[in-house]
Amino acid sequence: MSRAVMDMPRQLPLDLPLTPRYGAEDFLVSPCNEAAYAMIERWPDWPHPVLRLVGPEGAGKTHLAAIWAERARATTATAAEVTLAAVPDLADAPALVVEDCDRGGLDEHAFFHLLNAMRSSGRSLLLTARSVPEVWGLATPDLLSRLRQSPAVDIGAPDEALLRAVLVKLFVDRQLVVDTSVVEAVLPRMERSLAAAQRLVATLDREALSRGRRITRPLALQVLETLAQGEG
Repeated sequence: MSRAVMDMPRQLPLDLPLTPRYGAEDFLVSPCNEAAYAMIERWPDWPHPVLRLVGPEGAGKTHLAAIWAERARATTATAAEVTLAAVPDLADAPALVVEDCDRGGLDEHAFFHLLNAMRSSGRSLLLTARSVPEVWGLATPDLLSRLRQSPAVDIGAPDEALLRAVLVKLFVDRQLVVDTSVVEAVLPRMERSLAAAQRLVATLDREALSRGRRITRPLALQVLETLAQGEG
């Protein structure tokens, strides 16, 4: 190898955002999420106007909510956008998704009014959160009571088959050609979450681009170790 090639600087990768694909055909169903997927498919035959979708970060809550929003012609808002001023417009939507209900800063008074308005109109409301309302730190007993009355469906931790499929899909979404040995090498060593899979593939993409090389098993294991040490 020539001195010029050896001294070639690493490329500076462009951190271009990857638009997630939230179509029904892109959702991967497995035992950990099939109950949640079935409930989304079951709409409008829900047991209650309000449904809570509970699962860890990166579990697919937003994806499922997007599938349902398209089907139900629902408006989507974050919990932070639920204010007293916004409640009339939100409650007037044909259906509504409110995401990240447990992120903090919830306007409990506005949220209570929104729940009452949706229930009285019979319109469907889908709430997403990482945890149950009992641990949101709510100070309004009536709001907690209302939330407890709504059914919840959980998304569990992904099994190995789902993680494998998600890793392959994430590589394909980024148009990366990766040998199956790379996926099989990282599977038993990585954190068991879809969020971890997303971080790993994004980091591998950037690292491979910066080095000007393809993603190999040694590179994948090196990146995985770096992420585990909190240096990624």
